[in-house]
Amino acid sequence: MPDPALHARVLAATAALLAWATALPATAGTLARVASPGGALSVIVESQHEHRLAYRVERNGEPVIAPSRLGFLLGDGRLERNLELVGQTQRSFDETWEQPWGERRLTRNRYNELRARFAEKAPAGKDAGRRFDVVFRVYDDGVGFRYEFPEQPAMDEVRIRAELTEFALAEPAGTAAWWIPAFEWNREEYLYRRTPLREIGTAQTPLTLRTGEGLHVSIHEAALVDYAGMNLARGDGDVLRAALTPGGDGPAVIRATPFATPWRTIQVGARAGDLAESSLILNLNEPNAIGDVSWFVPAKYVGVWWSLHLETETWGSGPRHGATTANTKRYIDFAAANGFRGVLVEGWNPGWDGDWFANGWGFDFTRAMPDFDLRGLARYAAGKGVHLIGHHETACAVSHYERQLPAALDLYARNGVDVVKTGYVCDAGDIQRQDRAGGPVVREWHEGHWMSNHHLRVVEQAAAHRIAINAHEPIKDTGLRRTWPNWVSREGARGMEFAAWADPPNPPEHEATLVFTRMLAGPMDFTPGIVSLQGRNGRPLRSTLAKQLALYVVLYSPIQMVADLPEHYARQPEAFRFIQDVAVDWEDSRVLAGEVGQYAVIARKARGDGGEWFLGGVGGGQPRALEVDLGFLDAGRRYRAEIYRDGDDAHWERAPFAFVRQTREVSADDAMPLRMAAGGGVAIRFVPLP
Repeated sequence: MPDPALHARVLAATAALLAWATALPATAGTLARVASPGGALSVIVESQHEHRLAYRVERNGEPVIAPSRLGFLLGDGRLERNLELVGQTQRSFDETWEQPWGERRLTRNRYNELRARFAEKAPAGKDAGRRFDVVFRVYDDGVGFRYEFPEQPAMDEVRIRAELTEFALAEPAGTAAWWIPAFEWNREEYLYRRTPLREIGTAQTPLTLRTGEGLHVSIHEAALVDYAGMNLARGDGDVLRAALTPGGDGPAVIRATPFATPWRTIQVGARAGDLAESSLILNLNEPNAIGDVSWFVPAKYVGVWWSLHLETETWGSGPRHGATTANTKRYIDFAAANGFRGVLVEGWNPGWDGDWFANGWGFDFTRAMPDFDLRGLARYAAGKGVHLIGHHETACAVSHYERQLPAALDLYARNGVDVVKTGYVCDAGDIQRQDRAGGPVVREWHEGHWMSNHHLRVVEQAAAHRIAINAHEPIKDTGLRRTWPNWVSREGARGMEFAAWADPPNPPEHEATLVFTRMLAGPMDFTPGIVSLQGRNGRPLRSTLAKQLALYVVLYSPIQMVADLPEHYARQPEAFRFIQDVAVDWEDSRVLAGEVGQYAVIARKARGDGGEWFLGGVGGGQPRALEVDLGFLDAGRRYRAEIYRDGDDAHWERAPFAFVRQTREVSADDAMPLRMAAGGGVAIRFVPLP
């Protein structure tokens, strides 16, 4: 009588063999292949020497990523050899989903997926080897892939020392890279370097590359949940390898099965603008997990902030304390008079006196300083249609902060505070984790496994209080705003304060670099709008006046700070008018022109019934003239173009305030010449005519 179990195993093995043979092209060693919906990109999975796994990526039949290995270093050895394909499935997916706020309202999520199941040949004396899947989602503009570990007898817990995931560019010679270093003291706040690929040491992501043939590639990750952040280290030759952020007291990642890693992402485009227009990172995240977020209102805000960086006011108590009741009322009045919804106040709570940088354990997030009436100010603001924006600086005493978090969020919720700026100021690797009060302190990294979970704990608790989070000195953005749409913005790069006091300051090309590097990850709270063009002790910003306006369009965030002092805006009424008018929430966004580190021109359509478009252009260290097609405007309509541009003799150093405001009538059939001075920019509001 036939053995039913044996018969089932034979059928399963035959099905697996047929699936393997069906996918097998002529290339020896190929295990599976999947193409994007439009056929532009293909991923091929291969078996290499010693049955190691690798993948490669082609674009229109040409190699983009050469064979690149997959695998892990685990606590009990390697997981990369003696792997065999035991099954595969493919599926197609196509949806259009709506962002509650964002760069565009509707986002298409269209991909073909390959799930390849692998098993390690069972070691001697064991019934089964370890198993995992690799899932590839292939879009026409990029690829996402991740590892998934099912529940299994051979591995109930996975202790990951390192990933062996590689990214081997097919044309390394002549490839330029824009990158910032990983594992350095100042976290993500470095100027981007442009070097040949071979000169990368250890880099943070997103990492942007341009091949000698002009193809643009960005390597990053999506859905960083319960895992360590990924950096990139140059390995053998010009191969880039995943470098996980270390754990404070053990492996980089410890997870019980089943679980999935974050997606490793490769965005590909013929032009730099293709990278910036891609929705790959967002699409690889799970849908909204918290439901209605209509209580979050994208808006502009002002606050007690720039004066602190100028050192004309202080975070700590004393005669120059910025966070006083009287001073905050002044900002509330300014916000109400000019249509700004929020007022940020830093330095409102105890803990700022003395060396707070070295002692975040002194912060109290549930009480105000004696000269700051939180409750009275909240009522005063509400009466004028303004909301206070909260501030929680931890100075990296993160466990101390978490213990106070429920009460701190309750306090804010009772007083109508619906956005909180969090901060994690300390040297990288110096996050202070204390699992029990009075216990030992473990030092963690800002992008380590423990901190990835901390940020999600904060966002989840904030959502329960209907509070949005804007994290500074954050973990990197990986598109989790789709799942947690109350995670509205973050810093994670050199913002405007570096123009005030840093050595060196932000150079003229900084923002045109951010568009195609840091901003590929998601919104940034850059804090633009310094119309005084001066930092601490009169230091000149490397920017023209027009460029400060353009930043509101070019560097996306659903909360944009009107960062300068109220009295400075009074001296620039024409420029201030654009800041008052510019939208912060968008129906659509398009990159009209740009090159990494040289210039960027972006058009965005405001959400709502008004039909207005806005254009922002920023340049670099050299003047630039170009012409842009206005075909993005709605067909059949005429618009009044309100143009805020550099004056003819403008220059960030010699004539930064040279500025012209003019109007003209245009339509989608027109083209518009743009001129940006050295360190300059242009901002345009397109108002539909009756």
